[in-house]
Amino acid sequence: MEELDLKELFNIFWNKRMQIILITLIFIVIGVIYTVGFVTPVYSSYTSLILASSGNTGADKTNTITTTDLTLNSKLVSTYSELVKRKSVLREVINNLQIDVNENDLKNRVSVNSVKDTELIEITVKDENPAYAAKIANEITKVFSEKVKAIYNIENVQVIDEAEIDSKPSNINHVRDIIMFMLIGLVAAIIYVLILNMLDTTVKTTDDIEKLFDTIPVLVSIPLYGAMQETKTKAKGGRR
Repeated sequence: MEELDLKELFNIFWNKRMQIILITLIFIVIGVIYTVGFVTPVYSSYTSLILASSGNTGADKTNTITTTDLTLNSKLVSTYSELVKRKSVLREVINNLQIDVNENDLKNRVSVNSVKDTELIEITVKDENPAYAAKIANEITKVFSEKVKAIYNIENVQVIDEAEIDSKPSNINHVRDIIMFMLIGLVAAIIYVLILNMLDTTVKTTDDIEKLFDTIPVLVSIPLYGAMQETKTKAKGGRR
């Protein structure tokens, strides 16, 4: 019985295959139009920092990294990650670059990630202008390093990678978007076919009759092939 149900389900989808293909294609076209015409490109630039030294900034500054330094740097990673997006840092960045943006807006464009079990911090800035994104990321790094020096009286922030201008938008991936819309269209088409089949109460096979009348078995079924042929013959004779 289960095998029969699967076969019946397959037949339903096969009979409605053109509708499924059409609905899927419509969603693909919608996806292309959406990604090309309605999505504003946003570019990302990132800079990588590492906490490499915690020597004092005075005359007794040393270049030797001790176990204590590494332990301190590890504990400071989470603190530094939060400090990057503080108002004092972002406000100074805005003033230095003379950009027309408020602090909250800039904060939403900045993301800070720390690599697990390391002293690495990555600062990413998103903007519709790729040059601005790189410029802001580098300026945040500069201001942040100065804040750390002023607050902790240590110079343990080293730049690994400076932000560069990205030529490709970070929020647009045509292949991914088309596949996503295709899958949505396919699911929508399957749901449509299933609902359409549920609302269809017409009798198509002897199995449908047996399901309606459990106590009355179907003994004989008469195909309509002969009647159809006779109808076609009469139609041809009438034309003559």
